[in-house]
Amino acid sequence: MSRIAKYPVVVPSGVEVTLSGNQITVKGTLGTLSQALTSDVTVVREGDHLQCAAANDSQQAGAMSGTVRALIANMVKGVSQGFEKKLTLVGVGYRAQAKGDVLSLALGFSHPVEHPMPAGIKVETPTQTEILIKGINKQQVGQVAAEVRAYRSPEPYKGKGVRYSDEVVVIKETKKK
Repeated sequence: MSRIAKYPVVVPSGVEVTLSGNQITVKGTLGTLSQALTSDVTVVREGDHLQCAAANDSQQAGAMSGTVRALIANMVKGVSQGFEKKLTLVGVGYRAQAKGDVLSLALGFSHPVEHPMPAGIKVETPTQTEILIKGINKQQVGQVAAEVRAYRSPEPYKGKGVRYSDEVVVIKETKKK
């Protein structure tokens, strides 16, 4: 059984949680998120805590109880604080510029790369080599960051490319004669 599901999710003040059937809706200062729940997990509200438990003794129910608890915790954090991913451009001439809902990247190709942002995601470029992707949905923020990184992932010889700010690129040694 999942050990994660044993810990309750604390609902801070200013966050409203609505449980209706197999749907949970979390509303906060930054926005609203909703998630469909599986029938293998029961979610109970106890004051300012949400408790997840397996509905039966199956292995699937035990696994899903931890997953649902993590999803709910991420929803509560997203609507109250939000999530952000920071990307760094490494390479001569690599630049980024945010133009409203579009991120324009110069990554050494013969053309600029234009990446449209989905609804609910904001992008900022504090400098030409830094990209901040912000939003309330953790999965969506991570997916957009992965898509931007995939345009030019870091190469192993010089480390040039788009990387996460905390990513460590192991540099290979070049071939010797």
